[in-house]
Formats: sequence, structure tokens, C-alpha cells
Amino acid sequence: MTEIGQPPETLGHSAADVAPASPMVDGVAVGGQELAEATIGAGLELKARSQWSYARSRFLRHRLAMAGLVLLVIIFGAGALASYVAPYSFDQIDLTHSFSSPTLVGNHFFGTDIEGRDFFSRTLYGIRTSEEVGLFVAIVSTILGVIVGAIAGFYKGWVDNVLMRLTDLVLTLPALAVLLTAAALWGSGSQWNISFILAGFFWTPVARIVRGVFLSLREKEYVEAAKAGGAGDLRIMFRHILPNTLGPVIVNATLVVATAILTEAALSFLGFGIKPPTPSLGVLITDGQNNPDKWWLTVLPGLTLVLIVVCINFVGDGLRDALDPTQRRVRA
Repeated sequence: MTEIGQPPETLGHSAADVAPASPMVDGVAVGGQELAEATIGAGLELKARSQWSYARSRFLRHRLAMAGLVLLVIIFGAGALASYVAPYSFDQIDLTHSFSSPTLVGNHFFGTDIEGRDFFSRTLYGIRTSEEVGLFVAIVSTILGVIVGAIAGFYKGWVDNVLMRLTDLVLTLPALAVLLTAAALWGSGSQWNISFILAGFFWTPVARIVRGVFLSLREKEYVEAAKAGGAGDLRIMFRHILPNTLGPVIVNATLVVATAILTEAALSFLGFGIKPPTPSLGVLITDGQNNPDKWWLTVLPGLTLVLIVVCINFVGDGLRDALDPTQRRVRA
């Protein structure tokens, strides 16, 4: 029977089992602050990782997103460098090779059209046109939507009501009919006119997203602290709140690129978009409809358009998973 006050050694346990010894560094027992300083001195300090570093690592583990990004860089890179990559000019006519099927002879990888123009070269230039439209629309519409949503969500009240009713008005318009009318009146076949028209419609989703985030963040403690510190409204909006909305904004901008490219191709296919001789994927598909027996004139630019959109959607899906702070598992 153990008596009260009996030392731990007599209970079958050593003192080290009851109270573990402090770690030894260079033969000296250290603990607490001394251990932290010794660890740092040994070069074993832990570096804090930001949310962006976690998002980057999650995105890099997303296999479909990485595959889509690589293919997208290759396709867009070939389009941007079409003047150097394309074996021919997009308007170079060679009537001796009219309607040649896809072949390696003469570098006519996608065949030729009725005027003997190399269709692979025209597809590369069409990619460049569609790429310019998609990126321009994404950038302009995102900037406009962020500004409108930030002002509406931060100030609330009548400012919010006016801006959101304007947003709802744009959302309720029949998009295709208005786009066709605007393109017929102001498009004039220019890719930049078409881009401005599309940007005027695509800013509404990001405006609603940013407004919702601003409404939830404007009452946070760090915002109140910034106000108490004398920070102005613009500094609070764009320095303290806006960085916390970049996740959904980036994902939305990525998807807008694909939507703008598809919309421009649809307008060009209907004859209200970019006009020849400027090549775009929609124009190329339309030209191929005039000769349905020449399958390569429709199928190859159509497959290129589908591949671009699929890659963008994969990248957008990966960004959504990576930038979601509640996401703990990479889905692909």
C-alpha cells in the first residue's frame, strides 16, 4: 500500500516518466523561449504560409486544371504568335490548291478553302482574334463590375438601390436580341466594337458577386479599425475589403473569357459579328457552311473552339477549388 507523499520512483515510474526532461541543445536543457531561439539559430524555423501560397499549391495539384492550362497556353501562344508560327498569311490566295484536304504536303495541316488559302494559318489568326476579344471583354467587364459592386456594397442605401436596379435592368434584357441589334448598329464588323458591346453586358454577374461580399465584410472588425484609424473610403474599399473578394472575381473573369469567345463566334456565325477579311473562329465556321462536303472547313475550327472553351472551364474549375478557403481536398 502506497503512503501519501511517497516519491514517484517507488511507484514503478521514474521521474522522467512523470515530468519529461526538457529538450537538449548542445548538451544544455532548454525550454520555451530558449527552445524557439535555439531552433531559429539552428536554421529550423517554420515559415508562415499565406492563403495565396495554399491556393497555389492546391491549384498545382489539380490535374485537369493544369492540363487545361498547359493546352490553353499552347493554343493562345500559337494565336498570339500567328504572324511567326503560321506557314502562310491568312489572306494568301493560291487557286492551284483550292479545296485541298488536310495534308502534310505544303504544310496544309487543315487543308485549304475555295480560294486556296491555308486553313491552318487562318485558324491560327482566328484564335488570335477570339483570344483578343475574350481577354479584352474579361478585363473590361471585371473592372466595371468590381467598381459598381464595391460602391453598391460599401455605401448601401439609395446608392445600392440605384446601382442594383441598373444591374437588374441589364440582366432582364433579352441578351441575344439586344446583342444582335447593337452589333448591327455599332459593330461595323470590328472586333473592338464587338468587344465593347459584349463588355457592356458581361459586367453584371461580377457586380452582384462583389456587392454581396462587400455587404458581408463592411461590418468586420478590421474595417471598423481602419475607419477608427482615419482611413478614407477608397482606401478601405480597395486596400482592405477588395483583396478578400479576389477569389470569386478571378474565377468569374476566367469563365467570362470562354463566354465572350463563344458569344463572338455565335454573332459572327449569324453574320452580325466580325466581318471578313479579319478571320475569327466564328467566321471560319460560317464560311465552311457554304461547302458542307468539305468537312475540314467546319470541323477543325469548331473543334479548336470547343477545345479552347473546355480548357478555360477546367482552369476555372481548378481556380474555384484552389481559392475556396473551405476546400480541403483537391477533386481532380
